[in-house]
Amino acid sequence: MTLGPELAEEAGLVSLRAEVPEALLASMRSFIERHPNWDQYRLVQAALAGFLVQNGLQNREVTRCYLANLFPGQGSFRSDEVG
Repeated sequence: MTLGPELAEEAGLVSLRAEVPEALLASMRSFIERHPNWDQYRLVQAALAGFLVQNGLQNREVTRCYLANLFPGQGSFRSDEVG
């Protein structure tokens, strides 16, 4: 499901377009085929958030995004819940 520009903005989402090497795209597709609970959006969000967290970014929302993508069943990582 794709959000329209107005709904995406309200949800705090932006579209991202990137050129990636064919080998990376093929690996991403292979991973998603083997793990049906993942999609390209979740994979890219987890990868980007993980990279930032592992390289020292200290931002609660980014950390929550990272953890929520790794552990999707854990509602406690969602930013809309008060902890």
